[in-house]
Amino acid sequence: MEYKDYYKILGVEKTATKEEMKKAYRTLAMKYHPDKNPEDREAERKFKEINEAHAVLSDPEKRKKYDQFGKDWEMYEKAVAQQGDFDFSKYAGGKGRRVYWKTGDFKDVFGDVGTDDFFEMLFGERFQARPGGRAREFKGPDITAEATITLEEAYHGTNRLVELGGQKIKINIKPGIRDRQILRISGKGGPGVSGSKAGDFLLRVRIAEHAEYRREGYDLYKDIPVDLYTAILGGKVNVTTMKGTVKVDIPKETDNGKVLKLKKLGVPVYGKKNAFGDLYVKISLRIPKNLSEKEIDLFKRLSDIRTS
Repeated sequence: MEYKDYYKILGVEKTATKEEMKKAYRTLAMKYHPDKNPEDREAERKFKEINEAHAVLSDPEKRKKYDQFGKDWEMYEKAVAQQGDFDFSKYAGGKGRRVYWKTGDFKDVFGDVGTDDFFEMLFGERFQARPGGRAREFKGPDITAEATITLEEAYHGTNRLVELGGQKIKINIKPGIRDRQILRISGKGGPGVSGSKAGDFLLRVRIAEHAEYRREGYDLYKDIPVDLYTAILGGKVNVTTMKGTVKVDIPKETDNGKVLKLKKLGVPVYGKKNAFGDLYVKISLRIPKNLSEKEIDLFKRLSDIRTS
């Protein structure tokens, strides 16, 4: 089994920063992505190899352990291979058989370090022997992605079509989803090693800012224009909501900036039927423009009355 140099795979130096690593990964991932190289087995292999390297080097703890043991990786493989009961290809992303070992054999090879301690240091996970000597299987890596939707889509619910391993999957997004909420699709992530379970696909949902509404939890906030006469005398105004247009009573002598609460006109509560937040509307007075001489005269007379 050939030793995999993750730094060489990504084309970066061992001293590369996280940002340099990310830039290199993105460039290579775009170059070898299956969508750009259909039916190209070599490109597919490189794409998987790039993702494998990035998964380790982008994680500070895993990178530290890889840097510590990486130079001896091949030596450990050869040493263990001599025992005949351990398939190290499992840990290099290969499709080897299921892993078996004999505790005594590992002790002979690694001395007092011990099987569990060695693999815990190397991979961040502790092995547990199972009946019959079979090792615990390791789940494949999770794949993450991000999708941006509108507030309207978050209100009514929507879906997104994603392609995973050449397979198109429709992901349903329920009404009321929150900004940055993560949806998990089990078994649609990276392939497991040596026949173990695949990882999960994680979709982080972002909700774009809205020009009219501001969302807090399941409540919505917006400003509504109200003319001076309605604010003084009272009346009704039409207010657009996510559910449609409603008539709202404006009490007489309503101040500018007053907030009115419209119950159950906010965002649906995620996962709950017929449950909604509230809509809070803030009064924004509109001063009449281009007044006629008669209107100006009437305002002067009103001013005189108020000050007399």
